[in-house]
Amino acid sequence: MSEGRSNQEGGSRFGRGRGPVAIAAVAGVLALTAVGMVSCGNSGGNGVQFWQRNDAASNACPRPASLTGSEFNAQETGLRALRRAAFRGDFFAQLELGGRYAAIRATDKNIEDPIESATWYAMALANNEGYAPINRVDRGGFGGWRPLSKYDDCRAWERHTAYQKLDRQLSQMTREEQEAVRDRVIYVLSTQDAYGYRTLARLHDGLYGPFGEPEDNREAREAWGRNPGGNSRDRSRRGYYSATNLFQRNDVDAYLYNYLAVQTGDVGAYVLLRDFERSAPSRDTYQRFVETKARQWTPPFEFYPNTAPQSGVPFSDESRPRGDAYEYALGRMGTELPFLHVGRALRYLGVSDTVALRPEDLSKRQVETLEAMLGHPMEGRLSWLERVRAIQLAAINGSSEAQLVLAVMYAEGVGLPADYARAFKWFEEAARQGSPEAKFAMSSYFALGVAGVADQDKAQAVALRIDSALSGFGPSAGRLQAVLAQVSRSQQRR
Repeated sequence: MSEGRSNQEGGSRFGRGRGPVAIAAVAGVLALTAVGMVSCGNSGGNGVQFWQRNDAASNACPRPASLTGSEFNAQETGLRALRRAAFRGDFFAQLELGGRYAAIRATDKNIEDPIESATWYAMALANNEGYAPINRVDRGGFGGWRPLSKYDDCRAWERHTAYQKLDRQLSQMTREEQEAVRDRVIYVLSTQDAYGYRTLARLHDGLYGPFGEPEDNREAREAWGRNPGGNSRDRSRRGYYSATNLFQRNDVDAYLYNYLAVQTGDVGAYVLLRDFERSAPSRDTYQRFVETKARQWTPPFEFYPNTAPQSGVPFSDESRPRGDAYEYALGRMGTELPFLHVGRALRYLGVSDTVALRPEDLSKRQVETLEAMLGHPMEGRLSWLERVRAIQLAAINGSSEAQLVLAVMYAEGVGLPADYARAFKWFEEAARQGSPEAKFAMSSYFALGVAGVADQDKAQAVALRIDSALSGFGPSAGRLQAVLAQVSRSQQRR
């Protein structure tokens, strides 16, 4: 009996001792499970870092099949496909272009270009496809962990490394080179209608992260040096100064780009503009000033700079005309712009030795030469857009005749939607080179006054008209004779 009681008491003591151990073990398992869940996807919070190892193989997103693989023998074709996708907002194509122009692969050494690489890394960082959550869930409890999907994890890693690469590239550039990167980003976004202008607004708005992401985004905080994780030797503790200062925050530019987004007719942009005005006390006071500035605003380029590295692979402009206004303007090229002007532009560019009067006068080889210069597929057929590009390319390369034609195209909405700011700019460029027709056109701008582009200035108008007449331009010479006759009659009456 006593032995039985002893065994029972021993078992009881063992059970009592095992209870706390079991509870502790279960708690430990639960804690490890929770940490595992958090570490699997907490790229947006400030908890345990999700990256298991600090290498791309473990964390990078898999690239779509069309953007990977060996393209050594078809490098130009591969770049065109990437650029087409990147211009249309593909996050992974933008990252891939950044890597290609950085010459990460030995086969890309011939196209290495730090400015172009930085442009596409900056575009990827500004792309909301890179940071908008796919599977964000508020679990509640346990500190409110918010695990994300594995896809969110790898995109956060891609942005983390893109910030590092962009900062390193920009820190090694001159101020002029950094401005070239900024201008290229502004141009690409300006071709994306309301979405692009809204992105530009966020890039300049101090209430957002360095590249327009939410300011509490983990990669944004890391870029600013506000990341609570990491050790003191980690560069992210100090931030990425060059990357975060590519776009300077200021309310005027933020308002300007929101305003330009509204001018595209986008309803959502109108709502965001009103939200912007209400977000700070002084912001709604900029309206009148910004409206004037918006009328004068033009993108940094006529089309994406088609310079190229030694490989001869040009930086093609893969933006495409959008909307009814563009389609209507392009359609007018065939009926309202004599082909003679396209032929003169092609001769100026060295594509042809003589001025073609009709499209049929150009050989297939000559058309392919222009297409190669523009980075377009060589189809041997001159499209409406390529006719416009030929005149634009001649204008930016210094042809005063092409500059005058381009100004008229913008003024009349032929080939391109009407834009008085751009028209005045190209009239001004042609006038600088002595074009009497351009001087006459500018005199009309100043005589009539075009709001926000050229204020009414009668004295300036007369000076330009006289200059145009003395250069031999018929309409202004006739107008000058009429003015002189009127002055002489008034003198005789006295």
